Amino acid sequence: MKNYLMALALAALASPALASGNHAGGHGEKMAIGEPGDKAKATQTIRVTMKETDDGKMLFTPAAFNVRKGQTVKIAIKNAGTVDHEFVLDQEDKILEHKKVMEKFPEMEHADANSIRLPAGQSGEIVWKFTTDGEFKFACLIPGHYEAGMHGDVTVAGK
Repeated sequence: MKNYLMALALAALASPALASGNHAGGHGEKMAIGEPGDKAKATQTIRVTMKETDDGKMLFTPAAFNVRKGQTVKIAIKNAGTVDHEFVLDQEDKILEHKKVMEKFPEMEHADANSIRLPAGQSGEIVWKFTTDGEFKFACLIPGHYEAGMHGDVTVAGK
């Protein structure tokens, strides 16, 4: 019975994300942090590197950045590490919720505009329009990476 209840709870947690193919903002739900941006309207490029260190830490450089409310930003991401990493941009509670699902399904594929998974040595980008001011997060949610230090902060300030 305990296993059945656990499976039922997990299915309830994961189903909306898997059904829509979108963990954050599935079924057309608007994200608090913003929306996919138009690359032609990007006013800034932020370069982010993901990597591991010799002492076992995993990190983003920079670990924090600031943008303006209403600004469209291109986030150019490079995996300079030796293992896969991902960059997920969202509210802190949504990041932590997604992290729990990733612990159960570590090979989960992402097709979300606010995230990207990159193999070692690869680069990619996210173009994002920040529509709400506040404090937000970015993180790698591959199991163990968040705990090894792979998360950072985004501050969105009013115009």
